[in-house]
Amino acid sequence: MDKKNTFNELRQREREARKDVIVDAAERVFASKPFNKVSMRDIAREAGISPASIYHYFPDQQTLFVDAFLRGAKEITEILGDIIDKDSELCIENAAEEFIDYLSVNDQYFRMMTHFMLDGSLSDESLESLNQHARSLIDQFDNLFRKVMPDSNPRLLSHAFFAAMNGILITFRDYPGRSREEVSCHMKLIGRIMAGMLRKELTSSGQKSFS
Repeated sequence: MDKKNTFNELRQREREARKDVIVDAAERVFASKPFNKVSMRDIAREAGISPASIYHYFPDQQTLFVDAFLRGAKEITEILGDIIDKDSELCIENAAEEFIDYLSVNDQYFRMMTHFMLDGSLSDESLESLNQHARSLIDQFDNLFRKVMPDSNPRLLSHAFFAAMNGILITFRDYPGRSREEVSCHMKLIGRIMAGMLRKELTSSGQKSFS
């Protein structure tokens, strides 16, 4: 029985490793082409497998798309958690900069996120998985505002903060005539300014309007 379990575990690890290879390939393709132009054949070619083989691991392109996005969502959630755990008076500003920096460097995740926000055609299973990870990300923002502004309404502030950071990315990420590095620096600067303005406004109002 122990030997059987060992082989089962080995097969499962091998399956997960193959799925990771496919998701890696999908991310590279998503980073280079618009999502509505990507096919499973493109991803299979990048992964070095046949298109039919992908369907042994992912039932459809949507599921693969969601899995690729969730990898990035988990990573940025962990990054924000590390910032919040540090004892810093500027953790709102630092969170703003890290959020913008991550989605600037990993532009495919930002494009996936905006795609999901605008596309309501996800299956129930994919939507639930996506919502679960989105809640984890917003929960990190909640933790941030509980730490910095204990008397505030953290979920309201989290939504405002999340919307503001995404607004910066939407507005400036494709700014013409500037290098990618210049655009990234500009967006992070605006993020820190907006985070500082939010802190100042809530501090000066005594946070009473959010209690």
